[in-house]
Amino acid sequence: MKKIILMLSVVVGALQLTSAQSGSGYGIKGGLNYSSNGNFISSSSNIKHSDRNIGFHLGVFAKFGSRLYFKPELMYTSTSSEYNRNEFKIQKIDLPALVGIRLIGPLSAFVGPSFQYIIDSKYDDIDYDNIEEDISMGLQFGFALNIRNIGLDLRYERGFNSNEAEFLTDNNANLVTIDSRPDQLVLSLSIRM
Repeated sequence: MKKIILMLSVVVGALQLTSAQSGSGYGIKGGLNYSSNGNFISSSSNIKHSDRNIGFHLGVFAKFGSRLYFKPELMYTSTSSEYNRNEFKIQKIDLPALVGIRLIGPLSAFVGPSFQYIIDSKYDDIDYDNIEEDISMGLQFGFALNIRNIGLDLRYERGFNSNEAEFLTDNNANLVTIDSRPDQLVLSLSIRM
């Protein structure tokens, strides 16, 4: 009986060690975004560039592979930008599909497409649904540092094409357009289960 328990312990330990070294798994992640939601174009004024603001993201990920890996993620993201005291907010679901390679030790680089589905958007508490496309696509690339089950990554994301949001202000007298494609730096902390 002792031999069976010892043998099972060795097998379970070896499986856990193999699993820990393989890098495959799933987990949760969250962090901060430093983003700009695009240029503000008004029918009554010039183009205004947005002030970058800090937003956040929360979600889950899976990772398949060790040295060369595939890492899909599902994230809830909230971003905001300011235009002369007016704020434009976007809440969206992001689905990055990243391919990465371990470079040296715990450091890896990754790149891949990111699909966005815009859930909600507001400009100075005016809700509107007139975004050109609810679903858009962009590119993410960056670096990750993974030590045991904790990961830290820094990435840049940019949308491929413009995605304009239009709405009326000033008692429906002024048409405002904002290019809502993502342009952001993303810092994430992840925990692999």
